[in-house]
Amino acid sequence: MNILGFNVINSELLSRYVLNLMLAVFLIRGIYYTNYKRSDLFLTFFSFNNIIFFVSFMLNKVELSTGAAFGLFAVFSILRYRTEGISAKDMTYLFLNIAIGLLTAVSIGNILDISLIGAMILFITFILESNFFIKKESAKVIQYDDIKLIHEDQKDLLLEDLKKRTGLEVKRFIINEIDFLKDCCTITIYYFDK
Repeated sequence: MNILGFNVINSELLSRYVLNLMLAVFLIRGIYYTNYKRSDLFLTFFSFNNIIFFVSFMLNKVELSTGAAFGLFAVFSILRYRTEGISAKDMTYLFLNIAIGLLTAVSIGNILDISLIGAMILFITFILESNFFIKKESAKVIQYDDIKLIHEDQKDLLLEDLKKRTGLEVKRFIINEIDFLKDCCTITIYYFDK
């Protein structure tokens, strides 16, 4: 069925979009959410992925060079929300979603080639997010009240006290701020997830 010269049911669009959606769901729900238990960025991730896919797919129908496609990719990938800071890890997942949308929309290869490349991206992301190569280190910022232990000579005692108070296997710490008026400081502790 044609409306104004456009094929309403376009099998190429449909198959590429289904693949895009499957890759995005696996990345966001399967890897990101499993590791970070955050659903507040789902709308952002899926929206960017869908917008990139549809804009790129439609622009691909117009004669668009590879350089122009990468330029479009660069423009979308540098967009940031100014009202709320987004972490480097969240930006990486946003970038991956943009890349998947662009890959599935404008790749010249057949659906099997695109699926294989998408699966490789997901596999590498999964391996890097696992503890396979290196244990993941987590960080917490805490308020610490025993100001006498922040002296350079007391580092070992401070480390032991942080382990005892937090119940975490603290590996290292950084003293961020010291408030001598309130006899407290802000410390970032680093520990490995179990």
